[in-house]
Amino acid sequence: MDAAEEAHIADPNLGTVVVTAAELEQRIAELGQRVTADYEGRPPLLVGVLKGAFVFMSDLARAIRLPLEFDFMAVSSYGSATKTSGVVRIVKDLDLDLSDRHVLLVEDIVDSGLTLSYVRRNLLARGPASLEVCALLVKQGLQKADPDLRYVGFTIPPEFVVGYGLDVGERYRNLPYVCRYMGQ
Repeated sequence: MDAAEEAHIADPNLGTVVVTAAELEQRIAELGQRVTADYEGRPPLLVGVLKGAFVFMSDLARAIRLPLEFDFMAVSSYGSATKTSGVVRIVKDLDLDLSDRHVLLVEDIVDSGLTLSYVRRNLLARGPASLEVCALLVKQGLQKADPDLRYVGFTIPPEFVVGYGLDVGERYRNLPYVCRYMGQ
């Protein structure tokens, strides 16, 4: 048993593992191959949604065999809660101009799709040549409309999860897997 597994067992807030570290590694390698093939000859600008997507984006970028550029934005719809507030706001905007760029938006998780819809509209208004979305996790049955995702890592049950960049109150981002959060 490794240190992460021992810490997991000792923490009563952590429930069952939803996506293992090995599953993450394998699926991200597959996504990297698809992105590489799809963007051949037109390297994308990866736009990560902070803070949750930073771990996924880092591993995804290493799996893509193309020259890449990166930028980040931070949006908030949760605060420190475990349910979305329904209000989305930009906390940190992009530094780069998106005009005529092939943009791949990298999201950690899609719940209701509210945040993604807001971010997509915002980025499209900046005139990119193309805009696609790569989401690590999509919660089943919570989206009010089709989120139009080009790349999806995993579809998971509609439960609150932490790990692999996902947090509650800034905790658990460093877990190498995704698990259910049982705390209140």
